[in-house]
Amino acid sequence: MKNSFGIAQLILRLALGAGFIIPVMDRFGLMGPPGSGVAWGDWHHFVDYTQTLVPFAGRPFAEVMSLLATIAELVFGTCLIIGFRIKEAALGAAILTLIFGLCMAIFVSINAPFSYPVFVFTGAALVLSGLEHHYWSMDNDFKNLRKQRVPEN
Repeated sequence: MKNSFGIAQLILRLALGAGFIIPVMDRFGLMGPPGSGVAWGDWHHFVDYTQTLVPFAGRPFAEVMSLLATIAELVFGTCLIIGFRIKEAALGAAILTLIFGLCMAIFVSINAPFSYPVFVFTGAALVLSGLEHHYWSMDNDFKNLRKQRVPEN
């Protein structure tokens, strides 16, 4: 059973990580152009959507928020996939998706965050951040290296 829990963690980490990396690829046009079945297809359309989520602010603020969200998603997604600083990346991912989901619910519609698994991402990231041991991760490898270096008394 212990091993199957490790597999579940790995799948959760990879799914959450990909769930952050793929939308970033979309907003840079790597998943297809606008109108081809992707969410945005380019940076301009992504900033437009960001402005929908923060309608009280102007375009320059939406540009900054778009950039910050993209950087955060790249960092969280990469860290989750490679298994580095999992607790911190998962907690950051949970906070980011919670804010995103609340903005969707308030400024788009209450159905919007439930049409996508936004709050599922939040909950999954919180579960992952609360685990003490992360199998098949750089964090686990570093922990094992530290144990080997510290002689026991």
